[in-house]
Amino acid sequence: MSWKSHIDTILPRLSSACFAMRTIKPYFSHQTLKVIYYANFHAIMSYGIIFWGQSSASLKVFLLQKRAIRIMTGCGPRDSCRKLFAELGILTLPSQYIFSLLLFTVKNRKLFHVKQDLHSLGTRQQQNFHQPLVNLKKYQLGPYYMGLKLYNTLPTFLKTESHSFVSFRSSLKKILLEFSIYSIDEFYNTCKLGEHKLQD
Repeated sequence: MSWKSHIDTILPRLSSACFAMRTIKPYFSHQTLKVIYYANFHAIMSYGIIFWGQSSASLKVFLLQKRAIRIMTGCGPRDSCRKLFAELGILTLPSQYIFSLLLFTVKNRKLFHVKQDLHSLGTRQQQNFHQPLVNLKKYQLGPYYMGLKLYNTLPTFLKTESHSFVSFRSSLKKILLEFSIYSIDEFYNTCKLGEHKLQD
């Protein structure tokens, strides 16, 4: 499943939301525009994102999200949006996918096996979830497998915080906003930066 049909369905609605924001922008403050963005764009974009957020077709949605951000800030079509996402406190589409999927995984952690429950060896990965060995690409891109993979990539302090859902959600969102992730690979590289850099 590529989720192309779903994405093709929401693209006109997102485009309409961008047009509406452009039309009313001269009459409202930045804060009001942000509320309108969440009500008319974000609500559509984030629906079911843990299923389709890894699809190659999601790039079209991300491009429309950047258009919405440029409309809100009055920037030109060629201006970079990376800093604008952080300034507005809005997650990029890849960040929203990671955020939603990790919250789903942590909230349903009872469905998964932790490595320390499977063996008594005191390894650095004992807080990781056990990942099944699968070769099917579509399964690897699904929410179950990707949730485990993303969680296991997290630095130790975030895995520890995951036992407090509110604390974990707050810390994860702070990191994703700070780095304005543009891809899954960027997220993996960010996690490799080291725990102190992420905690600072």
